[in-house]
Amino acid sequence: MTTAFYPGSFDPLTNGHMDVLVQSLNIAEKVIVAIGIHPGKVPLFSFEERADLITRSLARQLPASEGRVSVTSFSNLVVDAARAHGATILIRGLRDGTDLDYEMQMAGMNAQMAPDVQTVFLPAGTVSRPITATLVRQIAAMGGDVSPFVPPEVLEALTAKRQKK
Repeated sequence: MTTAFYPGSFDPLTNGHMDVLVQSLNIAEKVIVAIGIHPGKVPLFSFEERADLITRSLARQLPASEGRVSVTSFSNLVVDAARAHGATILIRGLRDGTDLDYEMQMAGMNAQMAPDVQTVFLPAGTVSRPITATLVRQIAAMGGDVSPFVPPEVLEALTAKRQKK
């Protein structure tokens, strides 16, 4: 069974993340969505909230994926976390040339540390290319409409967070 490891912060999950996740299911039997936990950063959503949003969004958008996707957290090197989960593919989404330059450097370093884990680049679809989680958080915090950029489950969670403040 081919297992892919898709790391990121997913804070919040965007339509771009979903696009790459759905594509990754075309190349691997199992995909592990790995939420990076950084002790120095305070995320908008907790790990549990992000895991739930990923699970619910995928279940609505691609019900046939049930049992093929799991969500975990990691705080160590991505390649070490991928290996620990038995993954041989590391999924990286690309939006533009800037992403490619950065990701090529990371892929080269990761290949030296873990030659058994192959990095696979998946291009975001044209509609989701400009979307970043950072911009989504900023727009939502200022009361803007982020519905074109996130799954409905995430929109609902962002709206609830804003109303609590």
